[in-house]
Amino acid sequence: MKAIISIENLASSFVVTLWTPLFVGIFMAVVVYALWPGNKRRFDSAARMPLCRD
Repeated sequence: MKAIISIENLASSFVVTLWTPLFVGIFMAVVVYALWPGNKRRFDSAARMPLCRD
């Protein structure tokens, strides 16, 4: 009879229960930051930087 709890099961459970929601939260924070209306001017100027000749 095999053991029900193994290292693979514990690691998989740990990843699913802790890291996945953490990375989803970080991703959502980055998206909100990128789409925040107050950052539009900063991102527009950064988008034009390669076209500037100084």
